Amino acid sequence: MSQSASASAPESTRPSHEPEGGMARASALMASGTLVSRLLGFVRTALLAIAIGSTAMVGDIFEKANTVPNIIYMLLAGGMFNVVLVPQLIKAAKRPDQGADYTSRLLTLSVIILGIATTLLTLAAYPVISALTLDWSPEMLALGTAFALWTLPQVFFYGLYAVVGQILNANAKFGWYMWAPVLNNIIAITVIVSYIVIFGAYHAEGDQLAEWTTTQTIWLGAGHTVGIISQALLLFWPLRQLPFPVRPKFGWKGMGLRSAGKIAGWTLATMLIGNLANLAYMRLISGATASRDELGPAAASVPGEYAANAAQLITVLPHSVFVLSIATVLFNQLARAMDTGKYERSKELINEGLRMFAIPVMFCMVAVLVLAGPLGRLFGGGAETAHLSGAAIGQLLVLLALGMPFRSANFYLIRVFYSAEDAKTPFVVHGIIAAMCLTVSYGLSPFLPNHVLPYLVIGLFSFSHVVQYVIVHRWVVRRWGGFDFDSVISAYSRTGWAALVSGVAGAGVLWLFGGYTWGFAWQSIPTALLTCAVVGVVMGLVFVVMLRAMRVREFDDVVAPLARRIPALARLSR
Repeated sequence: MSQSASASAPESTRPSHEPEGGMARASALMASGTLVSRLLGFVRTALLAIAIGSTAMVGDIFEKANTVPNIIYMLLAGGMFNVVLVPQLIKAAKRPDQGADYTSRLLTLSVIILGIATTLLTLAAYPVISALTLDWSPEMLALGTAFALWTLPQVFFYGLYAVVGQILNANAKFGWYMWAPVLNNIIAITVIVSYIVIFGAYHAEGDQLAEWTTTQTIWLGAGHTVGIISQALLLFWPLRQLPFPVRPKFGWKGMGLRSAGKIAGWTLATMLIGNLANLAYMRLISGATASRDELGPAAASVPGEYAANAAQLITVLPHSVFVLSIATVLFNQLARAMDTGKYERSKELINEGLRMFAIPVMFCMVAVLVLAGPLGRLFGGGAETAHLSGAAIGQLLVLLALGMPFRSANFYLIRVFYSAEDAKTPFVVHGIIAAMCLTVSYGLSPFLPNHVLPYLVIGLFSFSHVVQYVIVHRWVVRRWGGFDFDSVISAYSRTGWAALVSGVAGAGVLWLFGGYTWGFAWQSIPTALLTCAVVGVVMGLVFVVMLRAMRVREFDDVVAPLARRIPALARLSR
């Protein structure tokens, strides 16, 4: 069904998996929610650096404890919720009860599994932190465990948020799932600001670890967990608005979980490999935190887990705002096409998705490369050594930016297999990549000092995206045939040249702001923000001019739906 037909079809005939206002409207709603959430996430991360430091001891310890719940949730069930439930729920929606019974039983089962897993993990807080760190002292492990006792309960609510969110997505209610994290970030920001008011901001001098108190631990740990709880519970409001009731139901015989379980098993195994590998990578990075005591004044220039996560937060923004929002909507259509055997339509959707990603991803890659320093300074905190912390984050940004286009393309092509209910192929792909990267990283780590390990790990991330794309692309073509790859290459090459020209212009403006000489761009968070804004605007204008001059048709495809709602934009597509 075309977008226009979908948008105009009566409610009674429109399939429940298709958004009421069409793909463009659904994508815009999701993208806006993700953008607001990510921007608030930036504010939260920057404030956290001011509160407890970015390349500081407690900053990395808290980052470890607060990140582990999300990774463990993804390890246990995240993949199963995100890519397995939607096709199953779409199938269940064809039943006379619109999938009410299936949805209720599935949600009940998920809550039980998540509750048991979260309880066991929280009781094992100390061994979890011990296993996921490298060369940490007893004092560091004790504080990490104390934080984890308050943050590990997040696993249950992350899972609840994911499964309810996918139920809503399967019923074409996309906005709530993307907007709920906004509430979480608002609560987290409130917690951090109140922490700064009560306990003060981080200063480089003194022994931060020795001066830390239990009250500070509870304030940050419990406060962030409250945000995750609120994010999950908010989704129950739209859940109650579905055209069928969702209530606790026990007894899972006859649900078809055996057939779904095979897919879920492969998916869970894939997530197990990917997230165990991620935990192993972060373990190596945690060694940089332990090495700071030996480095003296140079410790502030050593990136640790906070720096690595901040760099990934920045580079994942275009992926989350543009790629994830578009891919989530296209995934429903892919699942429908695969289920009905319309493989030519599937290939059209593959081509369409990859080409649509080219404009935002290529521009953002060049923008991050140009602005790596000032972007890092935004998350460097407010201490005397903040410029060194910002530079450390900027170095990781450069490494991550190089893999951004391949990361987004991989994500979409992997979801093609999931739309066909093939979870075995992604498992094999992730297994190959994990084996390669873990062999290289742990093979080289004994010969490198701990403070160098973050660069090794982050560099491998980008390299692995390239290797994975080569593998996944070949396997998609071998199974379903070509999808007009020449047009995809053309889209990326032309937008790449336009982005390169905009990058040259941006680099010139950044030089005027002292971006290469520890000048204005590095003085404070506000000066770094102003620098990023001015350089970003210049780059954006040059990029649009180049796209117009080169007649990049994907630009018209992106602008046209917006121009129908905002007439002033119509001139851009002429």
